[in-house]
Amino acid sequence: MLGSFFSAVAALAHLGCILFGSDWYRFFGAGEQMAMMAETGESYPTIVTSVLVLVLSIWSIYGLSGARLIIKLPFLRTALVLISSIYVLRGVVFVVLIPMFPENSITFWFVSSAICLSIGMLYSVGTYQSWSKLSVKYA
Repeated sequence: MLGSFFSAVAALAHLGCILFGSDWYRFFGAGEQMAMMAETGESYPTIVTSVLVLVLSIWSIYGLSGARLIIKLPFLRTALVLISSIYVLRGVVFVVLIPMFPENSITFWFVSSAICLSIGMLYSVGTYQSWSKLSVKYA
């Protein structure tokens, strides 16, 4: 449930970047290039950020399903394991990602990686605790 909540918060933060523009891209550490593209009205930042909003929203919904707060979604166990893995992986391999995004500050990398690792651990623990119930049909 907590993993779902924080995925939803992350989705809303990304949506805020789309709605409020370059200042939000800068504040959340997306880099000056993304902020400048947003300022000039290019579609790239909106497209990339929209995909992230969609993915994070789906992950949040899967978290709610795993917590049994909504209907059981297809491939629930597999999805929760993948979501957990992606978050944890993003949290620990940021050192490999830094050269690919040189505009992002070291503060961005440490903060965002700690957040991803934390959310990934929430999904991991929740998935582990609910594992036997995840294969049972529920409403």
